[in-house]
Amino acid sequence: METLKLNSEEIRHIALFESITGAITKDCIVDNNNNKVTFIVKKGDMGLAIGRRGANVQKIRQLLGKKIEVIEHSDDPKEFIRNLFRPLRVRDVTIVEKAGKKIARVDVDDRDRALAIGKGGKNIQKVKYLAKRHHKIDDVIVL
Repeated sequence: METLKLNSEEIRHIALFESITGAITKDCIVDNNNNKVTFIVKKGDMGLAIGRRGANVQKIRQLLGKKIEVIEHSDDPKEFIRNLFRPLRVRDVTIVEKAGKKIARVDVDDRDRALAIGKGGKNIQKVKYLAKRHHKIDDVIVL
């Protein structure tokens, strides 16, 4: 995987997050439009990141004054995409190549389809951005 480009704000957030949680952070996305910070943590560090009864997430939320989302990274693109949709019920993830582009098709439970897409498509946009950034997947389609 090539190195990700992080700005100074993201680097500061990662330093704060790692000092409080002890979890290794692979990426950080600051979304000022939605007042949210998303941290991608190393596989296996999810428990450390969240803390007992969510204490770490609460502490960081208070310090940053933003909503916090923590997602577990995976080197397997299918597992990573499943993690991006958590806690939604994902039935299956398939990755196909069409015309030289990698497309992930995600079969989501009917009850969760609206949540998977999000208001104004904001959730699916985040998933597409992170899938491209971490696994070079060009598009994500919710079935």
